[in-house]
Amino acid sequence: MGLWKGSIPTPPFAETLDFQPLKVERAKVQFQFVPQEFHYNPIGSVHGGIISTALDTVMGCALHTLLQHGFLYTILELKVNFTKALRVGKVIAEGRVLHFGKTTALLEADLKGEDGTLYAYGTSTCILLAQK
Repeated sequence: MGLWKGSIPTPPFAETLDFQPLKVERAKVQFQFVPQEFHYNPIGSVHGGIISTALDTVMGCALHTLLQHGFLYTILELKVNFTKALRVGKVIAEGRVLHFGKTTALLEADLKGEDGTLYAYGTSTCILLAQK
């Protein structure tokens, strides 16, 4: 929530990739970005790493909305399915927490165009850790 309220600065990678937060709720987050040339791979579509980063970002931020002070997490697994080449137009990445347990969390996210076209879907499993 700190990013949304401006009490925590935007991470440098989010500024570099031009990701903009749209909505933050408990266990659900949306970011948007407009693909630009610097997002492209050599074949003229948005690089899979950028798409994976967008999905990972919204899943992690959704998880952050549930973490108590003194806890952090790390990713055990990240899986992304690419469904359509992405080239132009604003896209929205939405991340959701499916399970929040004592030691693990299961997350999902999708990347869609404004018209609802699905470009990618991802899941992540995270381990929850108490800070020392």
